[in-house]
Amino acid sequence: MRRSEVIAEDSILCLQKALSHLREIWELIGIPEDQRLQRTQVVHKHIKEEGEPTILQLEKDLRTQVELMRKQKKDRKRELKLLTEQDQELCEVLCVPPYDIDSDAVPSLEELNQFRQHLATLRETKASRREEFVTIKRQIILCMEELDHTPDTSFERDVVCEDEDAFCLSLENIAALQKLLQQLQVWKSQNEEVCEGLRAQIRELWDRLQIPEEEREAVEAMAMTGSKAKVKKALQLEVDRLEELKMQNMKKVIEAIRVELAKYWDQCFYSQEQRQAFAAYYDEDYTESLLQAHDAEVVRLRNYFEVHRELFEGVQKWEESWRLFLDFERKASDPSRFTNRGGNLLKEEKQRARLQKTLPKLEEELKAQIEMWEQKHSTAFEVHGQKFMEYVAEQWEMHRLEKERAKQERQLKNKKQTEAEMLYGSTPRTPNKRRGLTPTTPGKVRRLNTTTMSNATANSSIRPAFGGTVYRSPVSRLPPSGSKPVLTATCSGKKNPRAGRYGADKENMELNGSLLSARTFKGLQI
Repeated sequence: MRRSEVIAEDSILCLQKALSHLREIWELIGIPEDQRLQRTQVVHKHIKEEGEPTILQLEKDLRTQVELMRKQKKDRKRELKLLTEQDQELCEVLCVPPYDIDSDAVPSLEELNQFRQHLATLRETKASRREEFVTIKRQIILCMEELDHTPDTSFERDVVCEDEDAFCLSLENIAALQKLLQQLQVWKSQNEEVCEGLRAQIRELWDRLQIPEEEREAVEAMAMTGSKAKVKKALQLEVDRLEELKMQNMKKVIEAIRVELAKYWDQCFYSQEQRQAFAAYYDEDYTESLLQAHDAEVVRLRNYFEVHRELFEGVQKWEESWRLFLDFERKASDPSRFTNRGGNLLKEEKQRARLQKTLPKLEEELKAQIEMWEQKHSTAFEVHGQKFMEYVAEQWEMHRLEKERAKQERQLKNKKQTEAEMLYGSTPRTPNKRRGLTPTTPGKVRRLNTTTMSNATANSSIRPAFGGTVYRSPVSRLPPSGSKPVLTATCSGKKNPRAGRYGADKENMELNGSLLSARTFKGLQI
């Protein structure tokens, strides 16, 4: 065999070995199959080039590629180690398993990219849980301070006392944190309710015992706000002191409760029978049992009023409007209202007209609410011992009867006044306008007498009722306008009502010895 052929065969053998070695390196560093094929094609391309490189050049090129790949392998291994350390740290904080990757193999670019994304997700989770942990921890500390609670479990001490970075941010620990906070908040809420109950009890006892303001201020400055243990203790001490004082002033306390009880009776529109049903209210044997009975009744009525507050407030609004309506009705029937000079009469009439419209509307609204309430509670809603609508109807009927009675009284009064005027003559209503009482000059007196006498002569004759004799009437006829009749005056210009009335009676006696009624005189006038 020729030497050139031998060299050629050696070259081919070396090339095959080099390619085989390259494949091993590619497989070792994890190059995918498609990239291996691509790289092989590049090698073939270099081999087939014009001006074929020498063996030394090929060797140099291959060595360069090998060095490049070794560097890539080293970089990827180093990055893999760094990512693995970060993953381990995050997993310890978050209490999650490590990322599943072969640390001995050379990772591909895609594997490294997925590893990076996984670590980014862990960092976001850590930041979110840490923020939640810090927020919950702050609330837990505030609740413990409010409750004067000292951490007594290892978990509570880890949360409150240990370094925040050392706390494991696992889902279990976050859930345990939330549970601890909820428990502390429940305790705090219960403590606040107890303190508010003690404060309400203290205020009630203060009012019942009529505690001076200076004594109240000392307690208010110390214990009437907050719910800490020392505040609760101070409130309890004050309640105990007031309870002891209450036992020493039993009568005074019971009387104060009765005032409150009467207030609730009024607010609940209790009838007299309902009030008398609580016999303890009238008991004068001031004992502890009597006090307890009063306390229980006040609590019952207070709860009853609060449950039905909306209905009672509606009824109260109706009663206030009803009283205002009745007041306007009384003013409308008062003749003196026409002396108004300030425009109040017009305002009252507008308000009265508005109430006449709003009262029925309010009654319908209350009726609908009460019907719903009665269906829900299967019982009747009573006001002053009767159903509300019956009570309203009764009030309107009483108002109607009152108006009818007042109308009849006015008619009777007018009838009697008319009969008296026809029988005795009308009397002036205002003394300052009486004729004959005002000082006049002699000349004016003579003119007044002349006119009066002539009028009396022309208008005071009476047609004979039982004979031909003509009698003089002591009164003048009613003027056509319906105003008061003009009184006749004596010749002296002075008026003597008693003498006039006696003269009239005397003339009536002369008519066949019988007294004519005012109606008879009215028929006899001409």
